[in-house]
This record gives sequence, C-alpha cells and structure tokens, in this order.
Amino acid sequence: MEKKRLRRSESYIGIHFDFHARADDKNIGKNTTKEMIEQIIKETAVDYIQCDCKGHPGYSSYPTRVGNAAPGIIKDALKIWRSVTKKHGVALYMHYSGVWDTAAIAQRSDWGRIDENGNPDKNNTSVFGPYVDDLLIPQLIELANKYCVDGVWVDGECWATAQDYCEKAIRAFKKEKGITEIPRAISEKYFYEYTQFCREAFKKYLRHYVDKVHFACKGFQICSNWAFSSFMPEKVSADVDFLSGDISLNNSVNEARLEARCLMHQGLPWDLMSWGFGGKFGDEVYSTKTAVQLMQEAAVIISLGGGYQTYFSQNRDGSVSLYQMSVVQEVVKFCRKRQRFCHKAKSVPQIGLILSSYAFYKANPRLFGSWREGVLDPLKGILQCLLDGSKCVDVVMEHNLGNDINRFPMLILPEWNCLEEGFRIQLIDYVRNGGKLLIIGNKASKMFLDELGTEAKLNENETTKLWVSSGNLLSGVVSHIDKLSAKDKTKVIARAYYNNDFNSESTVVATMRKVGAGTIGAVYIDIGKKYLKGATSGIRDFISDIVDQIFPEQKVKIDSTAALDVTLMTKNDVTVINFVNVSGPHADENVHVYDFIPEIHNITVYYRFDKAVERVRLEPEGIDVPFVVCCDYIAVKVEKVKIHMALIIWEAK
Repeated sequence: MEKKRLRRSESYIGIHFDFHARADDKNIGKNTTKEMIEQIIKETAVDYIQCDCKGHPGYSSYPTRVGNAAPGIIKDALKIWRSVTKKHGVALYMHYSGVWDTAAIAQRSDWGRIDENGNPDKNNTSVFGPYVDDLLIPQLIELANKYCVDGVWVDGECWATAQDYCEKAIRAFKKEKGITEIPRAISEKYFYEYTQFCREAFKKYLRHYVDKVHFACKGFQICSNWAFSSFMPEKVSADVDFLSGDISLNNSVNEARLEARCLMHQGLPWDLMSWGFGGKFGDEVYSTKTAVQLMQEAAVIISLGGGYQTYFSQNRDGSVSLYQMSVVQEVVKFCRKRQRFCHKAKSVPQIGLILSSYAFYKANPRLFGSWREGVLDPLKGILQCLLDGSKCVDVVMEHNLGNDINRFPMLILPEWNCLEEGFRIQLIDYVRNGGKLLIIGNKASKMFLDELGTEAKLNENETTKLWVSSGNLLSGVVSHIDKLSAKDKTKVIARAYYNNDFNSESTVVATMRKVGAGTIGAVYIDIGKKYLKGATSGIRDFISDIVDQIFPEQKVKIDSTAALDVTLMTKNDVTVINFVNVSGPHADENVHVYDFIPEIHNITVYYRFDKAVERVRLEPEGIDVPFVVCCDYIAVKVEKVKIHMALIIWEAK
C-alpha cells in the first residue's frame, strides 16, 4: 500500500537536485537506479525531493514528447524517481527552467525576447510570445499526467525576464498607455512606465500558465522561483501553491536573514533553499558545505517559521553523489528536533522594516531582482545592523501593513527616496494613532520634515565625512547631511562629529518628537550601505540606542552584544523566542566552507509579558528552566547557544 505524500503546505524539509542537462551530456539515466533513490530516502528522511527535468539550456533530462529531449538520454530516469518516491510516500517536484530556455529559442527564434538594441535574446523567451502555450504548459501537463509528479519548482523566471521590445509588446504598450515614445534606457522618458508594463506582462504570463495547468491537472502544485519575494516585492497575484527561492551559495546567512523575512508575511506556504556547496560563481570547482554550515543557514530560516531544503548538483548523467547524503542526514536531524515549535510559527510583531514596493520598482532598472544594481543594499545594511543588535525585526511591504498597520509597535523606513503619497499619509496617521516611526536616511527624512519638527538647510550635492558616537567610540560614515535645526518639542537624541574627535564641531543627526499619541524620529544620514560593506560595532550600537529611545517597550531584550539573531514567534498559543548563533565566517567571501561556529555563552534574556508567566522551557533539550519575575518582565539565564535554541514561554490563560 502506498504511503501518503505530504503536500507542500504540510512539508517541512526537502532536498533539491538538478544538473541543467546539455546537448553534450552522455549516458543520461544510466546510473540512476532504484537502489540509489532508496538510499537517498532512507538516509535523509525528507518530506520531498526536487530533481532535474529541464534546466536553463532547455534540454529535458527525460524522454519528453513535448519539449526538447537531451540527445544523451539512454534511460527514463524520471520514471524511476517517481516510482520509488511514490512507494515511500515522498513527494516529487520537478526543477524546470521557465522563461530561460536556450534550446527552445535556438529552434524557434520568434520565441525569444528582443532586447533594447533590437537584438534577439538567445536565452530568455518572450512572455508576449507563444512559448508558454506551445511548450511550457504542454510540458507541465505531460509531467503531471504521464509521470504523476506532485508539482514543479519553476526556475529562471522573474529574475531572468527583462524588458521586451518585440513588436507585439510595443504595440500593446502604445495601445494601453497611449504613449508613442519607446524608452530604451533608464535615463529616457517613460522608462519606468515601460518597465512597469513589462512587469505586469510577466505576471500575466505567470497567472496564465498557473491557471491553465491547475485546470488541466487538479492538485498539481506550482511555484515560480523568487516570485513575490524581495526580487518581486508585492502582493501575491498569481495562484501559485507555495513560495520559494534559492539563497546564494556565499554570504548565505545574510541572504537568508532578508529573504525569510520577505516571504513570511506573504500568506502562502514557503521555504528557502541553501546551496549545498560553497565557492564563487564562475569557479571551476565547488566544495561541499559541512553540516555545521548548512545547519546555521537552516536555523535562520526555520526560526522564522519556514520550510528548508538543500541543493546538490546531480552528476552529468543525472545520478547523485551519495556521500553527500550523510551531510543532509545531519541537517535533517537538526531541523526535525525543532520542527514541533518552529514550523509554521508566526511572528509577534515588534519592529517592521519597510521594503517599499513602490520605491523599489521606481529605482530598479531591472524588472525584478537587483543583485547587480544594489537597490536593496541600504535596507540590507540596516536590517543586518538591527539584527546584529539583537532586535526582533520583520520585513514588511506596503500591502503587508494594509489596514492593520498598528499591529507593529514600531516601523522603520530605511533610506527610500520616494513613497506613494497615500502610504506616506498612512505612516503619519500610524504615528498619530500611537505608532513609533523611525526614518533613516537623508532623502527619506525630507519627506517628513514637518512631522519631525525640523528645519533643514539643504545640501544636495556634497557628501560629508561624519563620525557618530556610541559609548566612548566614534564610527565613521560618509553621507549627505543637511544643516538641521530642531523646532520646539523636538528632542535632539544624537549628534555627529566632523572629525574623529569628541572635541570637534558637531551637527544634529537624530531627533525624536511626539506627534499625537505616537512618536516619530529620524536619523538624517545614510548608513545602510556603509554597514553592509563595512559593519562596525559603533554603528550597530548607535542605531540600537536610537531604537531603544523611541521604542523602550520591546518585548525581548538580551544583555549580550554577541552575534545572535533573536526572533519572537508564536505557535499553538505559546511564545517561542528563537536564538540563532550567526557568528563565524559566513560573510567572508574568502571562506567558502567552514566547520566551526564559536559558541555563545552566558546570556540573560528579558521578556516583557502580558500575563503572568507560568513556565519556561529550553528547546530542543526539553528542559524547564528557572526565571526571575521583575515587575512586568522575566529574566532567564541561557548558558550557551551552539547554533540554535529556543525558549518556550507559557503565560496564564
């Protein structure tokens, strides 16, 4: 009797394989055996497996009757994958490259996108063309009906697509927008309008194939890689079944810190994938990551309620290097010990860091994603700064806040240069109704000068070297800075010095002010990129101190400056405080694989409770721990954090 397979909404941990089959691959399927797959399942005990069926080159690694089968196929490996996974109750998903399909364009040049210079794109298909109906949809239906796979993880999608200047796109833009000038560069008039038009075209393409395949194949589950994430920061507008993305093979911990927070409020099941090997893109060789390294990456993700998967490349014949499964086994055991209190947990709102969809798209010359352009760099730097200060931070987009904006006691606007006027007014109303708003950045603060109670003598052209203070240290930044003066009832809470000397001339860099029932504050300089590229403990403490002045009622604080991410979650009506040890060399571009993370010792955790605390338990050890009640908070001693631990707190009903 077949075992029941979990749907993705029920799944917690998986493993991903792909090899992007090429025309020159030989003996595809030869070494894929029932015994190989059974060993993977036995050793890893994962909920699902994703494996290759069509990569970016466009060649299918199974004998498709619809698409372009790789010439080197000698055995139908997919049939074996499905047979064995079905027997053992393990869900099977396909890795399938969508927009990026080089072979399809080689055969049908009219399927390709046209770039800004009028040249055909050799890799990326046009979302305005027939590719989606003539190949993608029929092939997904073939996978669902002939092979009975559970779903598909579509790669090469939002991050691969780009502005399309094919005749059909241009005609449609002119008709829809009434604009006859077609911009080819960000400096040209209407470039934003044309880019938005192409963004919407991708979403129409996504909705089209998702709906068509769902209609034809009931229960088939579809994900478009990185859709509705930081790459595409907006409300979910397609009937995808789950959200997912593969974090970069290096600096993975910091990538996970951002991406997990972007997905957790999108209202769908979600997971993130670690690459199981380290290196640099373009290297000839990569090295398998250790279980310790992958556990650290996994801990960041599961501590925010998400699912987790690890990616390993298949061999060029489609088989798997089985020795790596012992690494996966350790990581899976680590995650399983934490599943009962981590998986599907929801955040308890504390600090919401705003990722403005509007400002992101305004600034971004790409359709989706901005890894080259650095549009998100200021936000990334401020997020890392806040997390390094052990603040409990969510990343929220405009639509995540909606009509329930006041559930976040504090919001931070990080260096966005523009906002939709309706959202700017919503933030002001949020403050008047009792919220605490901190604006960071020179241009961002200028949108709120009246509410901040400051006057500025503008300095638009020059950046200035400044040093901000924290304790007895000064830390340097380079930023535009206006000559500021505080009006009545506006409190100056920080100054910056023009030299690395407390006796040098100084200027106002941070203020706070009561507005209505709430508080608005600002840091009038840019610090995000500086912290991202050159973090200092001084800037970390400078920002932490300002946050504490504006929002002293935080529910969780710790008495340590150790590299410890803190997430405040809830599951099954109890509070879960996660601690993730993010020390070690994970952000060092010259360290690709590591096997040691220094333990963090002797932390005192302070938790502000709503109702009397009855019990505190340390997990995953399952040990009740003592606590001390002090007014409206408890203090708990934590002896050490290796990689991840949690405190489970029961309050009186």
